[in-house]
Amino acid sequence: MTESSVIPGAVVPPPPSQPFPPRGGRAFEFDAHAARAQFPILSRRVNGKPLVYLDSAASAQKPRAVIDAMTGLMETSYANVHRGLHTLANETTEAFEAARETVARYLNAETADQIVWTKGGTEAINLVAAGLGQSIRAGDEIVVTQMEHHANIVPWHMLRERFGAVLKWAPVLDDGSLDMDALASLIGPRTRMVAVTHMSNVLGTVNDVRAIADLAHKAGALLLVDGCQGAVHCAPDVQALDADFYVFTGHKLYGPTGIGGLYGKRAALEALPPYQGGGEMIATVEEDRVSYAGVPHRFEAGTPPIIEAIGLGAALDWLSGFDRAAIAAHEQALYAHARDRLADFDWLGILGTAEGKGAILTFTVDGAHAHDVAQIMDRYGVAVRAGLHCAEPLAKRFGVSSSARASFALYNTVEDADAFVDALIRAREFFV
Repeated sequence: MTESSVIPGAVVPPPPSQPFPPRGGRAFEFDAHAARAQFPILSRRVNGKPLVYLDSAASAQKPRAVIDAMTGLMETSYANVHRGLHTLANETTEAFEAARETVARYLNAETADQIVWTKGGTEAINLVAAGLGQSIRAGDEIVVTQMEHHANIVPWHMLRERFGAVLKWAPVLDDGSLDMDALASLIGPRTRMVAVTHMSNVLGTVNDVRAIADLAHKAGALLLVDGCQGAVHCAPDVQALDADFYVFTGHKLYGPTGIGGLYGKRAALEALPPYQGGGEMIATVEEDRVSYAGVPHRFEAGTPPIIEAIGLGAALDWLSGFDRAAIAAHEQALYAHARDRLADFDWLGILGTAEGKGAILTFTVDGAHAHDVAQIMDRYGVAVRAGLHCAEPLAKRFGVSSSARASFALYNTVEDADAFVDALIRAREFFV
């Protein structure tokens, strides 16, 4: 690698010890082509080229099962949920609550009433932060990491601004892994919350959530885990992870936008005051007093995202029909194949090489802005994301103003990986 292309703290990884065979190599154990056929959008062409969609870390595409579930509901059985006494209301309520049970099974929650519907992971984090804010005191500490998405940073900054909370930052090592020793040293008697991502949306780093939970709980603190990537790629078991809160979002799980949720331990949820007021979240309302519903409904004011929740339930039912370990191995094989083909290019910088990382390849091209690289790759039908990836502290830590990101999903193929590398090579030629 040339000196001019080196990102501080980042490395171009060596070829894998057992690289995935190049074009024409052995077949994947997971049948990605069969899975891909269930996504109508993936049959389209972009700029005259077959679509190669490598932006699933931002938002995944939707299978026919999800599209049909949402359309079918609107065509045959839609009504508002709860309290309706007619057939359509009862059918929709049953489907809506069945989706909550599907999420509980997917996360291995003890009961479905530990799942709170939100409009996404961001709202779920804000719900917890707003509740904690009602008891926060000046000097109370919140520990976050340098690899967090802005959704797991800004709500805690709001507590700093409004109530005098102190944010402490656990550093990221050069390979993109979390400095666990430094994290442990930051957690102390004033720590109220530790907030950490399960899997980084930029680095692909998968954190040891259970070890972090042990550190937090030993100090009497709570642990919130941003599972927006982890819920997709890490097959989380919230009981084994021992997180007090675990948040997720539907649109990265092959479901619709506008839906996500919060898992919480029962005691942790019951300790939170209501987040919003309105219908559904109350037990009684009188002129001089109000009482609130139990968990989870006390956090679900107003008409919920009914169609979206049922769509997410359909997505998880569909996803659960696959061997999750086979999917993970498939995604890793794609990442390894692309990485192997790129390993000898001295004009490329790669962020995140931690052992056991997920199939996210974030990169810079020497002498080129990431936005320009992404736009040129789009000419060849290859969709990657470029910018700060809602992780500005992480970009600053690695000394980059922007980067491009290819994120692999279950519907990507070795042909996609090759098309990505070929388009990246062509894009680089514009800057030579």
